[in-house]
Amino acid sequence: MSDPDPESGDKPFPRESLLQRLKAFFSSDRDNTLRESLEDVIETHEGQHQHESFRPEAKAMILNLVAFADLRVDDVMVPRADIVALADTASVRTLLDCFIEASHSRLVIYRESLDEIAGMVHVRDLMRWIAENGEVKKARKSAKQPAVTPLSLSAVHLGKQVKQTGLLREVLFVPPSMPATDLLIKMQSRQIHLAIVIDEYGGTDGICSIEDLVEQIVGDIADEHDLIEADLVRDNGDGTFIADARADIEELERLLGVELLPSEREEETYTLGGLAFSLLGRVPVRGERLHHDSGLEFEILDADPRRVKRIKIHTRRAPSPSEPKSSEAG
Repeated sequence: MSDPDPESGDKPFPRESLLQRLKAFFSSDRDNTLRESLEDVIETHEGQHQHESFRPEAKAMILNLVAFADLRVDDVMVPRADIVALADTASVRTLLDCFIEASHSRLVIYRESLDEIAGMVHVRDLMRWIAENGEVKKARKSAKQPAVTPLSLSAVHLGKQVKQTGLLREVLFVPPSMPATDLLIKMQSRQIHLAIVIDEYGGTDGICSIEDLVEQIVGDIADEHDLIEADLVRDNGDGTFIADARADIEELERLLGVELLPSEREEETYTLGGLAFSLLGRVPVRGERLHHDSGLEFEILDADPRRVKRIKIHTRRAPSPSEPKSSEAG
């Protein structure tokens, strides 16, 4: 026990370590106020040990870890409509093009439909396969000549079907109700970093990668190929914006200075595409215009039967032909 502070008059406070207090909070009898209690522990620790105060990033990570323990796989997964996948009968050239366009390191491969997953292909395995199949066998003129194998891309059979290449890797199949922590442990133990989320009928409900799980704890992991938010929305300079349907609602609200969703619905919709769907109750079609209560107008530039892809945002409503144009005083 430590001595009381002579100036504060507080009662003696046990100087147990922060780690000991955290272990106590993670015991089996924890209650629903764990997050609030943990915040109190951190604040108390920082108040007593100012030289050991947490950086904001570390504090956020600890609190994210607490929240992660309550997440299920369907809270984290990429939904079916957003899965980038390829048939196993596609050519290696198509697979290569798909990797370039999607900027993913792994691609899901299916047989007849997305409900029959054959496995996945890692881009590293594809590059190795191209290198090995492009080798040109040449005899060395002397023993001193370095064993450098020439590479000819023209020798690679890019028309070969993916299922004939031996590139397919195993994936995990998990239910949407599985705790996210269990999936992370399973991925680590099996060394399989992509899971297919299966619905009650055996169909594909979504996918979840190890990056999707880790990002729930450490925040977004952006690499050189990830789109930053600025790339998802382009200002045309004339009161209109071209936006990817994946643009974040909160970011758009800050950019446009309007409220797109009431606070009670913020947990239901996160993207511009989701907002467009909620306004109509169905997937909008190309060319359709949606009016928002804020005065904004959303013009669907690109969409397919399952999802919206690109939207033009009009911040200034153009007058209809029947409306008189305002004239300036002479």
